[in-house]
Amino acid sequence: MIIGHQKQLEFLKKIVEAKKMSHAYLFAGQEKLGKKKIALEWISQLFNHKQHPDLAIIEPEAKRTSFSSLPSVAKEIKIEQIRDFIWKLSLKPYSAPFKAAIIDKAHLMNQEAQTALLKTLEEPKGKTLLILITESPEYLLPTILSRCETIKFYPVKKEEIKNFLKKQEVSEEKAEEISQISLGRPGVAIDFISDSQKIKNFQKKLKELNTISNSDIIFRFQYAKSLSEDPQNLRETLDIWLSYFRNTLLSNLKSGNNQYPIAKLKNILKLIQNTSFLISNTNINSKLALERLMLEF
Repeated sequence: MIIGHQKQLEFLKKIVEAKKMSHAYLFAGQEKLGKKKIALEWISQLFNHKQHPDLAIIEPEAKRTSFSSLPSVAKEIKIEQIRDFIWKLSLKPYSAPFKAAIIDKAHLMNQEAQTALLKTLEEPKGKTLLILITESPEYLLPTILSRCETIKFYPVKKEEIKNFLKKQEVSEEKAEEISQISLGRPGVAIDFISDSQKIKNFQKKLKELNTISNSDIIFRFQYAKSLSEDPQNLRETLDIWLSYFRNTLLSNLKSGNNQYPIAKLKNILKLIQNTSFLISNTNINSKLALERLMLEF
C-alpha cells in the first residue's frame, strides 16, 4: 500500500497515458518517504509483474578496505555494478517493451560509477527506463541531474499516516504518537509499528539532543567521543537529528516560531547532512566531525 504522494502518482500515470515517458527520472526526497516503493509499483504496472527479468535493481554494496577482507560500515555503488547494469541494458528485452533499472541511493555512486553512468544517460541504447532514487541529489554530478527528469517527494500529511496506522489496527493513541514522531515519513511509521524499541530509541535521542543543547562544550565533546565509538548508533542518531531539525524548520516557517533562527536551522541541517555523508562514505575522523557539529547546537 502506498501512503500519500497522490500528485506524483497521478503525474506518472499521465505521462504513460500520453506516451511521453523520458528515459531517465530522478526520485528525490528524504529517506523512507516511499520513493522506491512507488518506483517498483510504477514499473510493475508497466510490466504487469513486480519481479521481471527486464528489471534491474542496483543498490550500494559494503566497501572493503585494503587492510581487511571484511566489509566496513560504509557503502557505495561501484563502477563494476554500473558497467554490469549498462551491459544488461544493451541486451534486447526478454518480454517487456523495454528494459528498466532502479538505482537506489544513487548519491552513493562513487565518482567512477557516476562518470560511467553519464554516457548511458547521454546516449541511451534502445528503449530503456532508468530511475535514480536519492535523498541527497547534491552529491550527484550536475550533468547527471541535467539529464534526468526530477520528481520531488515531500513528507506525507500526518493524517494520512495516522489513517494508515489505524487500518493496521494500531490504537488511536499509538497512531497519534507514531504519526507525530515519524515526521511525514511512512517508512519510519512502518518501522515504529514493526519494532516498538525504535520509538523508545527515538524519544531517547530527542531527550539527549535537548540535554546537549543546554550543556557546556566539555559535555558536548564527551558526547561526541562516545557517539563516534558506536557506528550503528551514530548513523541512527544523525538520522533522527536530521528529521527533527527538518521538522523544526518547517514548523518555524509555518508558525513564525523563533526557537531557532531560520538561518541557524539551515546551517545545522546542512552540517548534519554533510557529516552523515562523510562519515558513511569517507575516512573522515568521525569524532572531529561530530565536535564541529556540536558547536552549532
